[in-house]
Amino acid sequence: MIRVAAALAFTFALLTASLAVAEAIPTDVRKTNGCRCCLSWMKHHEENDFMPREMDMFAGPLVQFKLENGVPQPIASCLAALVNGYVIESHAPASGIQRLLSERPDAVGLAVPGMPHGAPGMGPEDRREAYEILQFRDDGSAEVFSSYSATD
Repeated sequence: MIRVAAALAFTFALLTASLAVAEAIPTDVRKTNGCRCCLSWMKHHEENDFMPREMDMFAGPLVQFKLENGVPQPIASCLAALVNGYVIESHAPASGIQRLLSERPDAVGLAVPGMPHGAPGMGPEDRREAYEILQFRDDGSAEVFSSYSATD
């Protein structure tokens, strides 16, 4: 009886883990090798129902990737990700990307220019600088998608 209970518990744990992976949103992340803030950003996303898959790139090919995917140069930063047809540039929080995927606006993607302190991957949120997530379009225009106020 104990073996059956243990086997059932193990099977349930595997099923639960499999369902969690199946529900996670695949995210193809392009970054430079060893970038700690990029790794922290990916961890934030893993904790929020995303499944980041990383590809390390040298700086030149990474810039080329961003240009080919419509990231305007003035808002480019350290990493880029592809998520369900959108480009995510830099340290956008998971909540912003989840909103983007829910609303499905006519946009290329989101960006957090300047790598502000307290954005995911950029230091503790309890000492966050105020920052904005920009939504950008094919023509290079951008507008505020959401704002985060500074914390004390």
